[in-house]
Amino acid sequence: MDMNAVVDSLSSTKTDSARPSREEAEAAVRTLIAWAGDNPDREGLIETPNRVVRAYEEFFAGYEEDPDEVLGKTFEEVEGYDDMVMLRDITLESHCEHHMVAILGKAHIAYVPTNRVVGISKLARVIEIYAKRLQTQETMTAQIVDSINRVLKPKGVAVLIEAKHQCMTTRGIRKPDVATITTQFTGVFRDDLRMEQRFLQMIRGYQER
Repeated sequence: MDMNAVVDSLSSTKTDSARPSREEAEAAVRTLIAWAGDNPDREGLIETPNRVVRAYEEFFAGYEEDPDEVLGKTFEEVEGYDDMVMLRDITLESHCEHHMVAILGKAHIAYVPTNRVVGISKLARVIEIYAKRLQTQETMTAQIVDSINRVLKPKGVAVLIEAKHQCMTTRGIRKPDVATITTQFTGVFRDDLRMEQRFLQMIRGYQER
């Protein structure tokens, strides 16, 4: 089977909304190995289809999780706290939806609660869920903000993601030092320049240590 036939087959499957079996996924990996010019039956590659499928289960585990459910458990006992809650330097590992190669970087996130807060690990978990899908960085940034806004209904949300895309660093234009930065601000972070500046200064202050 040539590469165009593989692509057509996968496109048809997606249209039918039927998820391929594990055996079909492993067969697709064997096809790609053969298309690359190697022998999928040689000793070093015989277990590769199984390993690749297991790796993909980790890489794309975000499709199996609901970020709204993760954010659903909140706490109201905050003793009147109404300032920024911020997590910075969150390791981010995702995959480009155009080439299926790695996006590696850091995420910084903040929100200003209304009358309830969420466990801080849940914020990092939401980033992880969206990262563990085929993504563009712009879409991922917007999805993270939208989930927090929708579930927590805070006074504002700020997200900044800085990442390197292997589709640009290891292929194509091959510019290894280029980082992509995306931001999105809502509520007080969008409407009050001082809040936006505080958020950015807290990131810079940490990075300059």
